[in-house]
Amino acid sequence: MSYLTRRQFSKSLTAAAAAMSIKSIAFPSASAGAADVSEADRLAGLSLTEAVKQIRSGSVTSTQLTKACLERIRIYNPKVDAYITVLGDQALAQAAQMDTEQKAGKFRGPLHGIPIALKDNIDTAGIRTTAASKVYDDRVPTEDAEVTRRLQAAGAIFIGKANLDEFADAVSYFGSVRNPWALDRDPSGSSSGSAAAVATDLAYGALGTDTGGSVRLPSAYCGVVGIKPTYGLVPIRGIIPLAFSLDHCGPITRTVDDAALMLNQLAGYDKLDITSVQHPKEDYVAALQQPVTGFRLGIPRAPFFDQVDEDTSRAVEAAIVVLSKMTKSTKDCGLPSTSGYSWASLNSIGNEIYAYHEQLFDASPGRYSLALRLQLQQMKDDMNSPSSSASARVSAYIRHRADMELLRRTVDDSFTDFDLVLLPTLRIIPQKLSFVIETEESTKPRNPNVMDLDNCTPFNIFGLPAISIPCGFSRDGMPVGLMIAGPHFSEGKIMALAKAYEQETKWDLRRPPLTPDTPVPSIRPAQS
Repeated sequence: MSYLTRRQFSKSLTAAAAAMSIKSIAFPSASAGAADVSEADRLAGLSLTEAVKQIRSGSVTSTQLTKACLERIRIYNPKVDAYITVLGDQALAQAAQMDTEQKAGKFRGPLHGIPIALKDNIDTAGIRTTAASKVYDDRVPTEDAEVTRRLQAAGAIFIGKANLDEFADAVSYFGSVRNPWALDRDPSGSSSGSAAAVATDLAYGALGTDTGGSVRLPSAYCGVVGIKPTYGLVPIRGIIPLAFSLDHCGPITRTVDDAALMLNQLAGYDKLDITSVQHPKEDYVAALQQPVTGFRLGIPRAPFFDQVDEDTSRAVEAAIVVLSKMTKSTKDCGLPSTSGYSWASLNSIGNEIYAYHEQLFDASPGRYSLALRLQLQQMKDDMNSPSSSASARVSAYIRHRADMELLRRTVDDSFTDFDLVLLPTLRIIPQKLSFVIETEESTKPRNPNVMDLDNCTPFNIFGLPAISIPCGFSRDGMPVGLMIAGPHFSEGKIMALAKAYEQETKWDLRRPPLTPDTPVPSIRPAQS
């Protein structure tokens, strides 16, 4: 099979679709003055961990935190398009109940009263879940996803459903998310709404999904922290799939502490999820305290540093120098090749994408965006091509799925004389959205496609945990991400090293230069 890349299928939407109004929005009724806005900025700018501490101490209420986020959403969501649905009334009602319990000294869990965003492919009972597609514009699930249930049990308040690529694979029916560091730049990845919401202080944390990098990619480009856990550690039941063999779910936050706190609530076995794996319960917050001085670091130069641009190279190499001084050793290393699993085919694993959409596509092809409709039609044509038998295609999928499982079982053997690896999350800084649109719509061959120079997909194939953290900025002020990855179930080590670097460099303290007066540039395809 010869599918195009994710990016090549993404198309710009019509102005009408891009300008659709967000439903279910409710904001604080009183018009905010300058002092109110300043207080909202202060409260919304707390890290998740800081907000938790202040809720516990009684120095702030859940209502205050929720109103602060809603005020920020009122001002900044029209600029970044981070949310599809804002749950203002519901969030305020939940916050009021949380405050009553707080006054009584009762706390539901570690996230009591904290506003969290959910990517809009994660099911929420009684709340529409669209996957950013017209196909599901009026879809209202009757059950929560397992991760939704776990966060709710921990006391989280859901403030909104975050924008994403349509079915995590093409530009949103509700319009593209913009990078909060520069509104004319690409935020990358299908979890872009979740990352933009966290970066812009529109939520204290968010959930994203990651099939080929979509937690880590937008985290890198939006200057926040995103972790893809070990495959199967966090349940994906109740999440609209892209390709279930590669799908992961993970938190996006401002700090590593925040990510560990959320992962503590999310990780754990779900017997009704066929991807879920049994693993002893770990305390990732406690794991952050382990010393990193004994860690041995590997640098997988090829192919992960090939064609890295100058700004990214400068930031990542500087990060490697910092980390080499904090750890036992640093050496160049290699990892098994995953070249056969490019997004052009995923070694037949891409058939899982069509398997989910087959009946939906047959029933309502016109409800898909042009980009995804063309992709699914090509998949359908390939599936039914007379040039190769159905049995040959089924056999190829089975063989490739078995090959990937063997790769996952043996990849840890690579970590013999090093414990973790360091590499750029993406090899290029964020591109102009106009350039991205031109690239997406162009039929001219690009080798390699500049929009595909990320390093994330191999770790979905391996099923290994990987985190992206900010490690600097380009000369024009765009964030650069550093990825730290390790063998299966090494989340504690990965986050301990990430936190040590975060504390040393303080990149997490930087915020996008958005103001209420920041103009929103129009996005047009680049002129040739």
